[in-house]
Amino acid sequence: MSEDHKQQLQSQLWNIANTLRGKMGADDFRDYILGFIFYKYLSERMHLFADEILKNDGVKFDAIDESTPDGKEMLAAIQEEAIGRLGYFLKPSELFSKVAERGGQKSDNFILEDLGNILRHIEGSTMGHDSEEDFEGLFEDLDLGSSKLGKTENAKNELIAKVLVHLDEIDFELEDTEADVLGDAYEYLIGQFASGAGKKAGEFYTPQQVSTILAKIVTTGKTSLKNVYDPTCGSGSLLLRVAKEVEEVGGFYGQEMNPTTYNLARMNMILHGVHYQRFDLRNEDTLENPAPEHAELRFEAIVANPPFSAKWSASAIHENDDRFSAYGKLAPKTKADFAFVQHMAHHLDSGATMACVLPHGVLFRGAAEGHIRKYLIEDCNWLDAVIGLPANIFYGTSIPTCILVLKKQRENPEDILFIDASQHFEKVGNQNQLRPEDIERIVSAYRKRESIEKFSHVAELSEVEENDYNLNIPRYVDTFEEEEPVDLAEVSEKLVALEKEMGETDKVIAESCKELGIKAPF
Repeated sequence: MSEDHKQQLQSQLWNIANTLRGKMGADDFRDYILGFIFYKYLSERMHLFADEILKNDGVKFDAIDESTPDGKEMLAAIQEEAIGRLGYFLKPSELFSKVAERGGQKSDNFILEDLGNILRHIEGSTMGHDSEEDFEGLFEDLDLGSSKLGKTENAKNELIAKVLVHLDEIDFELEDTEADVLGDAYEYLIGQFASGAGKKAGEFYTPQQVSTILAKIVTTGKTSLKNVYDPTCGSGSLLLRVAKEVEEVGGFYGQEMNPTTYNLARMNMILHGVHYQRFDLRNEDTLENPAPEHAELRFEAIVANPPFSAKWSASAIHENDDRFSAYGKLAPKTKADFAFVQHMAHHLDSGATMACVLPHGVLFRGAAEGHIRKYLIEDCNWLDAVIGLPANIFYGTSIPTCILVLKKQRENPEDILFIDASQHFEKVGNQNQLRPEDIERIVSAYRKRESIEKFSHVAELSEVEENDYNLNIPRYVDTFEEEEPVDLAEVSEKLVALEKEMGETDKVIAESCKELGIKAPF
């Protein structure tokens, strides 16, 4: 897919989203537009799958008569195969194109009720099958009866029909197995919505540039991964970004507390062609209620952008939790940053890499956090690198952030790499953005693990110890820029010339005042 075509597609999708924009807030219309895109994807995938099955019979899926005995028998056979392979089933009359076609008619175009039934049927088709858990409640945020869509049923229908008709005109090129047009479009919209909606409960969408850095770090030296994990997976973008850096990922695991975002993550997985059997995402609070299904699992790659300095219980019950007990301290109630780090470290496999975005405070705050930081470095020796990022690169917050890289089996156990990339970005509107060359510089410095003047420093563990395990980056990377020396002789000459020029000007003013018969102002 060319860049021009991609931009064209993104523009089309955003214009469609704008059809809803005037009716509701960004969070609300996000749920509708992304939900309808997902429905279109499931529909087109079902259509292609069924046509392939029917190819030898010379029959097209959308031409099957659902009312005849032959048609019913044919659909039953297709449904059985579709449930096994795709995880769900749609009848020909339930295809997106059919519903959009009806919605675009001048008469008999009321599709609202049927559309609601279809979305429930998609979820219902998985009941009793392996895919049930992965499809359950996927469309629950698509409230077609909401007054936000319109005051009357006809007004709601008109708006929804308009959106479906516009979406139906877009070719997502599902036949091209190499293209990920729909997945990329979905990611684009998620990012756009994040930009518009700002921060919500301390949760921040991870910009693609940051995701790329994390993904490249955890896949360094690898062509495939057994599995990848994100304990605060949001829309799943970070997990999918990791998959772009290797040839194969065996399994995708994650947990997300927000039900709406959890639904987005499951949709995002399926939209990117991840089979339902290859991902296991859970809807719960990672710290307070970690998924029991993940308890014994260890992961080859862990990536995360947890909510910055979130509150958590820090309950005494956690003191006996295997994730936290060895440290002797719990992260404070008002700042759960290190609790997330401890959770991830617990699930990190030997020979694996973890990369996590955190606020700068984790580098130097004292008390319990200082104790945990010292334990990670001195007792465990898991901290591999600290990377400082520019401020104002996350939607909704301007605070500076860093990346902590942890490994349980480090290739360089005698030192810690510090990178200061805080000054390497371009300003785009109100946001700072990492450019491709900035990303490459960070990743290259990490992989080569070398000291670069004013950018990176390989610090011996003894140096970190001398700093009392304070990881504040300026302690290790000197980015001070000396001002150019001032040529005093040159300055003196300029002052003399300026004085002369001012004297000439004064003469002109004095003569003009004399001619006018007024007193000179000096």
